Amino acid sequence: MAKKIIIGSRGSKLALLYAQKAKDQIIQKTTLGINDIEIKSITTKGDQVTNTRLSDIGGKGLFSTEIEKELKNKTIDIAVHALKDMPAIETSGLKTETFLERNDPREILITNNKKKLNDLSLKSIVGTSSFRREFQIKKLRSDLICKVIRGNVDTRIKKLKDGDYDAIILSYAGIKNLSLESEITEIFSVQKIIPSAGQGIIALQCREIDRETISILKKVNHEETYKRAHAERNVLKVLEGNCETAIGVYSEIEGEFILVEAELFSIDGSQRFYEKKLTKIDEFKEIGKKVGQTLKTKSNNSYKK
Repeated sequence: MAKKIIIGSRGSKLALLYAQKAKDQIIQKTTLGINDIEIKSITTKGDQVTNTRLSDIGGKGLFSTEIEKELKNKTIDIAVHALKDMPAIETSGLKTETFLERNDPREILITNNKKKLNDLSLKSIVGTSSFRREFQIKKLRSDLICKVIRGNVDTRIKKLKDGDYDAIILSYAGIKNLSLESEITEIFSVQKIIPSAGQGIIALQCREIDRETISILKKVNHEETYKRAHAERNVLKVLEGNCETAIGVYSEIEGEFILVEAELFSIDGSQRFYEKKLTKIDEFKEIGKKVGQTLKTKSNNSYKK
């Protein structure tokens, strides 16, 4: 390489762990060495504003816009994102076609007294910043009160232990990567709580015209995760999903088949629309579009303001 490859990432402890995973994979699967790749920490607006819902201050792009700007300005060569935090529509001039092997996509519950969801006291306060999680939890326990919680994983656990919440919902992948499994009270199956599209997937993004980087990234792409990522993201693309869209999407590959399961809630959470489809694996892009279109028709756009 004529120059070092710079990987850009959010500056949180978890994001930097994901960036290191990306670096390790590139070193393992290419001829590049440890000194050929550098990780650059980038502060995003989503990291700076932690007291309100993302949808109230600009949406999912708050975690990716600054990083993508550096990619376009050529101050970094590869951007590392949690796929679930990326807007559904790709930014012009950039390419997200590389995905590391998927981490555990399930949701988990943490409580102070180790009570599971069904055992929480009446009207307990549950911390989440996601409309999807809020509506899914209310579907399981309608009496619970959901209160917005933002910040990194450590911050959220501290707020719980300080007594601001009775329980918090987080993704298993983040807890696992931070070696905080001992904090977990309950793990929800993907059938009980359908995760966010792309949850547990690390996406690597580069410039569309950067052939050298594209050839490197092709070597670290995990094929099964690639197919599942596209299937799930295509549901969002059809629905034009954003931070206010309460939608869970999950896919599984079994042999020669791919299954996509999704649920969509109306804007106020009072209605739930569900769809599940199975098809041949080579139709992984089409199945997501079909599921999205079916949900769009069933909901009659009641998921939009």
